[in-house]
Amino acid sequence: ITKIERDHFLSSSTRFLCSVVHKVELNLIIELLSVGFNLVFIILLIKENIWCWPFGIVGSLLSVYLFILVQLNAESLLYVFYVIMGAYGWWNWSKPIGEELLISKWNITPHLTLVIGGVILGLALGWIFDNYTEAVYPFVDSQTTVFGIAATFLEARKKLYAWIYWIVLNGVSIILYASRDLFIYSGLMVVFFALSVYGFRSWSVKFSKQ
Repeated sequence: ITKIERDHFLSSSTRFLCSVVHKVELNLIIELLSVGFNLVFIILLIKENIWCWPFGIVGSLLSVYLFILVQLNAESLLYVFYVIMGAYGWWNWSKPIGEELLISKWNITPHLTLVIGGVILGLALGWIFDNYTEAVYPFVDSQTTVFGIAATFLEARKKLYAWIYWIVLNGVSIILYASRDLFIYSGLMVVFFALSVYGFRSWSVKFSKQ
């Protein structure tokens, strides 16, 4: 190998390594920012503080970008919906004094309808992602997407059992994110799991006092 070829190889390798490091650092920064915004969101949500929604919107926008990079297509779609639901929740919680949205709950029938319909819709979405995208775990990914949408709508309406959906979803997401080397997100889901349990207990107490 000639000196020119060796120098060219070293130069190309250096540029490649620099681009990889830059990409990893950028992803890490975005992941950390998203984690921070989403953590503030759920803490404020538990407290029924309306400012949870702008934090949730920003955190979700950062997540959309990150999940597209790691090919979690259904998850990126889910966070697009979170942005939309964040705007809806912000509007829905913005009631005049005396007309604030109160915590409420459904009986068993709507939940059964939601679960059955969600499973069917998740299987259909999983088939689409399995056949037309490069999603790594299309069926698990699609189920978390569908039920994440359902849980977000329920919390925007201040439905008590939205927290139960989140407890299950966060448990599944711990494994899903770790499998894609998103260990910060996986760790965040552990925190979210614990906060969801606390959120359910907190809202249950508030509901009983209404």
